Amino acid sequence: MDTTVDGVAGWATGMMERLGAPGAGLAIALENLFPPLPSEVILPLAGFTASRGEMSLFDALLWTTLGSVIGALALYGVGAALGRDRTVAIAARLPLVKVEDIEKAEAWFREHGTKTVFFGRMIPVLRSLISVPAGVERMPLAHFVTLTTLGSLIWNSVFVLAGYQLGESWSLVEGYAGILSKVVVGLAALAVITFVVVRLRERRSKGRHAAR
Repeated sequence: MDTTVDGVAGWATGMMERLGAPGAGLAIALENLFPPLPSEVILPLAGFTASRGEMSLFDALLWTTLGSVIGALALYGVGAALGRDRTVAIAARLPLVKVEDIEKAEAWFREHGTKTVFFGRMIPVLRSLISVPAGVERMPLAHFVTLTTLGSLIWNSVFVLAGYQLGESWSLVEGYAGILSKVVVGLAALAVITFVVVRLRERRSKGRHAAR
C-alpha cells in the first residue's frame, strides 16, 4: 500500500500489510477491547485496501466481522468472570451509585438484552461495552454470538463498502462517523451529569429531612 498514513490509520495499515485480511480482523478485535481505537478508521481503510486488490472484499468483510466477534467474546468473558455478585459489590463502592440502580439495569437488560446487543453493535463506544453486561447476565453464548455477528456484519459492511467505493478518499468516512461518535459521547456525558445531579439532590433532600 503506497498511501502515507500515520496514527491509528498507519498502525492498521501496517497490520494489513504484514498479515493481509487477518490483520484487519486483528485490528478490529483490538478495537473492541480498546474502544479509543476507532473502527470508523480501520474499516474504511480495509475497504480501500480491498479496492486496490490487496485483499478481496469478501475477505475484508469476513475477517473484520470475525475480529468483532472475537473481541466481543473476550469482553463477554470479562463480564462472565466478574459475575453479578462482584459487579454489585464493585458498584456499591462507587459514590452516588445504589444497588437498586444495578437491579434496575439488570431488569432492563433481561427485558431488552436481545435488542440492546444487536443494535448496540452499531453504536460507537457502546458497541464494545455492551458485551460486558451480556456476560454478567450470562446471556446464552450462542444467542450472544449470533446477535453480535449479525450486528457487526451490518456495521462493518457499511464502513468497508464505503471505503471500497471511495478509494483514495476513504478518510472522508472518518469525518462523518466522527460526528456520530461525538454525539453519542455527548449524550453519554449528559446522562452521567444528570445522574449525578439527581443523586446529589436526593442526598440533600434526605439530609434536610433528617435534620428536622
